[in-house]
Amino acid sequence: MRKHTGETPFECTECHKKFSRAGNLRVHLRTHTGEKRFECTVCLKKFGDAGYLRTHLRTHTGEKPFECTVCLKKGEKPFECTVCLKKFGSARYLRKHLQTHTGEKPFECTVCRKKFGDAGKLRVHLRTHTREKPFECTVCRKMFSETGRLRSHLRIHTGEKPFECTKCHRRFSRTGHLRTHLRIHTRDRSRSNAPNATCSLLLHDHCDLTRGGMLEDAA
Repeated sequence: MRKHTGETPFECTECHKKFSRAGNLRVHLRTHTGEKRFECTVCLKKFGDAGYLRTHLRTHTGEKPFECTVCLKKGEKPFECTVCLKKFGSARYLRKHLQTHTGEKPFECTVCRKKFGDAGKLRVHLRTHTREKPFECTVCRKMFSETGRLRSHLRIHTGEKPFECTKCHRRFSRTGHLRTHLRIHTRDRSRSNAPNATCSLLLHDHCDLTRGGMLEDAA
């Protein structure tokens, strides 16, 4: 009946937004607590709502369930940013994107007062204070504070090297290693005219790669 009466008896104690159902309030509260109970079994990314997880899973499956009744095209992005004209598949993603233009950062760290535009980024940041590392490697049991760091670490075990240099086609397990490697190609050409420049460049790059743990990547 509340759908028809407009009654919203369930109020958020943080921002005072009101809801017609207790379940909707519980889901909303996760935007304040940063709780993300729903995990993608493919990439381990977590979400605060089962619906967001289902939408995310389509990035892995390629599923496009919504069809335009006019042209029958699937996968349209009807929500457009009025600033940069980038399009999004949902109003939620558009609202989140708009923060990159407005600079809005509504989520504040209670320890150091640093602010973030996303509750998830705040949650990850808080681990720098708590030293919490909830993500464990199933191979060597090493713990990590972020799923991204865990995914990067797992490549040590799998040997996967998804990042390829477009110049020489060497492959790397981390984007940081690829960026360091690219200096070989993008180094200021003027240095190549200096005496012993070739030997100097090769020695410098060797040291860079060794310090970054990249020699095994470049093999």
